[in-house]
Amino acid sequence: MQILQDIPLAPYTTLKVGGPARYFVEACNETDVLEALGYARENSLEVFVLGGGSNLVVSDAGWPGLVLKISILGIETAPKNGHVLFTAGGGEDWDRLVAHSVEQNCAGIECMSGIPGTVGGTPVQNVGAYGQEVAETITIVQAIDATSGEVRQLSNAECGFLYRTSIFNTSQKGRYIVTGVSYALWPGRAPRVEYADLKRYFSSSSSDPTLLQVRNAVREIRSSKAMLITPHDENSRSAGSFFKNPIISPAEYDRIAALPQCVEQKPPKYPAPDGYVKISAAWLVERAGFHKGFSNGRVGISSKHTLAIINRGGATAAEIVEFQNKVQEGVFRVFGVQLHPEPVFVGF
Repeated sequence: MQILQDIPLAPYTTLKVGGPARYFVEACNETDVLEALGYARENSLEVFVLGGGSNLVVSDAGWPGLVLKISILGIETAPKNGHVLFTAGGGEDWDRLVAHSVEQNCAGIECMSGIPGTVGGTPVQNVGAYGQEVAETITIVQAIDATSGEVRQLSNAECGFLYRTSIFNTSQKGRYIVTGVSYALWPGRAPRVEYADLKRYFSSSSSDPTLLQVRNAVREIRSSKAMLITPHDENSRSAGSFFKNPIISPAEYDRIAALPQCVEQKPPKYPAPDGYVKISAAWLVERAGFHKGFSNGRVGISSKHTLAIINRGGATAAEIVEFQNKVQEGVFRVFGVQLHPEPVFVGF
């Protein structure tokens, strides 16, 4: 284990903002993780766990403690109860795992192709896209309990998955460091084509798409929305979708739909658990006056995706947060809906 000092964090994030880490450790195995935790404990340092950096806003001051980058790699497969179990290290590139599963003709995560970041980040926010989420396939999350140093294997139920949440970012936030995840996928099963964008993409096709065709379609759609990391494209300097889709009661939806701004078109809605409905944050943002390509100095909205706040070049974290507040205030003023950010905020 090598301990580095004053390492800039902006290059480790897709948004490309943020100050330095006072101490920085790259962990390639669980022993490295345990040694880093021991060092932090002995020196009274707060630990932040870094994965792929795709869902982070790091403050301009950086992180005053120790940043622990998880770089545990490897993918293993094994048959289990009619599924194929894919077990990957927490530092493994997520899209590489998806590609591998498609190559093995196993369904279950193909619609999440192209999502930046690492395997270890997927259970934390119950990552999902285009009609799938990882909670549907995760069987075991291997993690180190930072409070006791114990290596735990948490079942799907123990993870407490809900929309974009889990115990890892709510009730047990900061307690567990994910070192590996197992996903039970379905060999030979047809891909899921339920999301509107995918249905449109294949609407003219005379045959059912394959897993590979769905993977390629998802990546193409994501690219058209600048949700695929492309070097030198300012639209790629983002933290992905910056706001969660609000989940509201049917009565609240009816209130919004009756507003003058919704006379010509009602907000898109989707079923949510317990009789609630999920409405489109992008629709609300757009109709609150923050259209694609809207900018304010060095920060703006992607020209391809309304929910992506982008660093147009040289932006600071403070400018990102100021712009975020501006969008939230605008949506609340017009629709009375509070948007909640999706990225993790570090060092604020």
